[in-house]
Amino acid sequence: MFTLSVVIPAFNEARRIAGTVRDVLSEVDRWCHRCEVLVVDDGSTDGTAAVVSRLSRDGLPVRLLRHDRNRGKGAALRAGVAESRGALVLLTDADLATPVAEIGRLLGRIADGADIAIASRAAPGARILAHQAPLREMSGRAFNRLVQMTLLPGIQDTQCGFKLFRGPEARALFAECIVDGYAADVEVLSLARRAGLGIAEVPVVWSHVQGSKVRLFTDGVRMGAELADIWRRHTLQPAPLPQFTMAPGHAATR
Repeated sequence: MFTLSVVIPAFNEARRIAGTVRDVLSEVDRWCHRCEVLVVDDGSTDGTAAVVSRLSRDGLPVRLLRHDRNRGKGAALRAGVAESRGALVLLTDADLATPVAEIGRLLGRIADGADIAIASRAAPGARILAHQAPLREMSGRAFNRLVQMTLLPGIQDTQCGFKLFRGPEARALFAECIVDGYAADVEVLSLARRAGLGIAEVPVVWSHVQGSKVRLFTDGVRMGAELADIWRRHTLQPAPLPQFTMAPGHAATR
């Protein structure tokens, strides 16, 4: 059993994925005894898979999962989490917009009793070192306000890609998810809240990194449609929730 599994969705990341994997392993080794990295190549056409395969042949604890076509971030996360074997599961974007060193803050909240610790660019104490373009920032804030109004009141930033889960809870939650696109973050957190799991929002340092795969208009429209579908499924016709067995003495924070 691994102490920590790190899941990295990747689409056309051949240029930086090797550095990302090495940075992740270097940092998490300070915090966790036995770690694995799972890179999910989501239909890349630029040699991402070849780079990751080379890292594995070099002896790094990294596994490659591949989609034959680009299915979306949510689909990539589901695939990676399903194959994870860690007591904890960390999700991180390939661009490391949230530095891996911020894992210490998230681990602290898990140690305090939370089931899920999510990095936040909006929580008090967060620091943004490099901003996105103004229109992209405004659209992100508008989406998060809509999420708070409909599904997750009190959570200010669902879309930061740096999230830490207790392993069994991560695998049970993602097994129930169906959203393939970027609103998958909302879906998994909404399921967690409905199941009574504790979610801690943690302020982090964050920097915009060039090369985002999010298309402002196309993906914005898709995320709106996905959000509407999640709201319908979770409020109008809620399905049975996954069952969780808490460790003795564990009390989730709300």
